[in-house]
Amino acid sequence: MVHAQGVRKHFGKLDVLKGIDLTVARGQVCCLLGPSGSGKSTFLRCINHLERVDAGQLRVDGDLVGYRQEGGRLYELREREVAQRRRDIGMVFQRFNLFPHMTALENIVEAPIKVAGRTRTQAVEEAHALLRRVGLADRGGHYPAQLSGGQQQRVAIARALAMRPKLMLFDEPTSALDPELVGDVLDVMRQLADEGMTMIVVTHEIGFAREVADTAVFMDEGIVVEAGDPRRVLVEPEQERTRSFLSKVL
Repeated sequence: MVHAQGVRKHFGKLDVLKGIDLTVARGQVCCLLGPSGSGKSTFLRCINHLERVDAGQLRVDGDLVGYRQEGGRLYELREREVAQRRRDIGMVFQRFNLFPHMTALENIVEAPIKVAGRTRTQAVEEAHALLRRVGLADRGGHYPAQLSGGQQQRVAIARALAMRPKLMLFDEPTSALDPELVGDVLDVMRQLADEGMTMIVVTHEIGFAREVADTAVFMDEGIVVEAGDPRRVLVEPEQERTRSFLSKVL
């Protein structure tokens, strides 16, 4: 589903990604771990073409992200074409990014109606089903300010799922939550994993990564230091840098 080859990204003189190689198969869950500033979130944003890569290639479901290839040359897609491809990728951010002037239900139906062209009746029906799916069946008429952080994040997940994505990206979805609210969000993510959704998750939740991920990837200073089975990477890491990081977070 996702194939990264030699992906590089810099901001001015700062090299944030220094040649990332990574493959995530359809239906797999990949957890990206590492210290702040290691490039995890930037890599996630590159997958969705919220950031343009400076070198290398990224493919989602076989298609180049943000570009088309003709005669051995790459041409950047127009914004409309980028937006069309982005519809297949759901993204959930650290901060929930809900529209504050819309109810939970309205947040969920906005894109299916205006972007995917579904009827309001169809979009509302699916939104109610998604709210039930994330345990918020009775919160559809509530505005974000009337919801807890964990509830807002679950609405954000439902909003991403409303576009029927083939890939879900999570950028530290629990780091802004009070500890007692984290479990409800992780439960929804576990359910998605059980249903076979392809997911790439930037997280500091080591227990979740060990339990749910098919692949754990430890990044530091813009490179993949270590990747593989979570039971090996997180329990018996081969690299000293990985061992040092885990000793401070476990």
